[in-house]
Amino acid sequence: MSQPTPLPETDDALRVEDYFRDGSVPEEALLWWQLERQEALLAAQRALFGGPAPLVRLRVWVFFELMALRESRLTREALNQAFHVLRDEALDNVLKRLREADLLAWDATAQTYAVTPLAQQLVGILQPLTQEQAPDGDLASLLAGVAGAHQLGTLQPAQLQHLLAQLSRLYDEFADAIASGSEFALRRARTRFEKALTLVDRAGEALGAIIAQAESAGEARLERLARELGLAQARLLAMASQFNRALQQADRQRVTLGSTGITTTDVRRWLQSQGDLATLLNGAWERPVHPVLVAQRDLVDTAEAEFERDRPKPSEAAALPQGQAAPTGELAVMQLPPDMDQMQALLAAWSAEPIERDLTPAILGGSYARAAYRAQLLPLLGDAQARHLKGATGDMARQPWSVRWSAEQGPVDDEFVKWMSRGVLTPDTSSS
Repeated sequence: MSQPTPLPETDDALRVEDYFRDGSVPEEALLWWQLERQEALLAAQRALFGGPAPLVRLRVWVFFELMALRESRLTREALNQAFHVLRDEALDNVLKRLREADLLAWDATAQTYAVTPLAQQLVGILQPLTQEQAPDGDLASLLAGVAGAHQLGTLQPAQLQHLLAQLSRLYDEFADAIASGSEFALRRARTRFEKALTLVDRAGEALGAIIAQAESAGEARLERLARELGLAQARLLAMASQFNRALQQADRQRVTLGSTGITTTDVRRWLQSQGDLATLLNGAWERPVHPVLVAQRDLVDTAEAEFERDRPKPSEAAALPQGQAAPTGELAVMQLPPDMDQMQALLAAWSAEPIERDLTPAILGGSYARAAYRAQLLPLLGDAQARHLKGATGDMARQPWSVRWSAEQGPVDDEFVKWMSRGVLTPDTSSS
């Protein structure tokens, strides 16, 4: 068996091809091609972040302070005044590193420094370093980047891909919290879940605009990713009911200690508020243990007395009571709501003139609960498995109509529903 070729130990002999099995880079990969085009930006980041941690922090601080200066041309005297707290040799080393990374340009004729376009691009990437990181800052920054890029017309599919991956990770994190059954884990996850829903809801309008723009521009990949984001948003919205059920289950499992009204949740919350649990044992070790020793004869005497003591006589078996005639009654048969029959009658009437119809007359009317029930019946239209069933469900599935929802939403003229998604019913010619 051949031994693997060791990797080079020095930077001069190191090649990126040496990390791949076949000795060649994946040039057909889009991400690899994009990284190759940003070689200057990668080199600038290596120059800024290479080395010990204190030196990296010093370079980043000087870099941000330089980018905040309003002068387009900076003399060495101006730099010495701006960084008067730094030693001269430290400032020289940082400025030299920035010049070598092409983040600062030196004009030998005018004896001035100038910020390069590469530095302006890099400061946009490093801007989160100067912002306070919130618990939901990861999702907020991604949503802000997507919404801002859409407004500026610079949105790329990779930004939507990163946002979609983050939403998937959040969904898995919340699902693990629900599966744990821990009340405290559920409440912590519920707080973050509500913040994530608020952020996603605020960006919902931008996502809808992205879908419409990508569809009109013919950008298939961007449209597909935007629609997948809509599905991820719907999955998060559907998880709200799962949180409620899990918290209700945790409430049912809570134990009340005696008649004091104190529950196990209160005890655990109090224990978590204590800084050091070991201090609760102060003084407990000073109490001696008093063992109780019982001889074998004492145990035998106690057992004999227990067997010989008077016990109540068991009650005699009583005869069963005489049979009685059962009272007359009516058998109540559960019936389906009348909305399904009404909707089938409406669809049958529309079938006389098979044209595209708006969903609003088929859903709205009566109350919000009835409208929601009718909306849940629409997926039955054209269902291949339900068509073979007997009864009202099969009749509904065999209707020659199909439903198509739209990402667009708007107000409707109804007493109980003020806002709903747009959609149409189209004749299904394949079922005829």
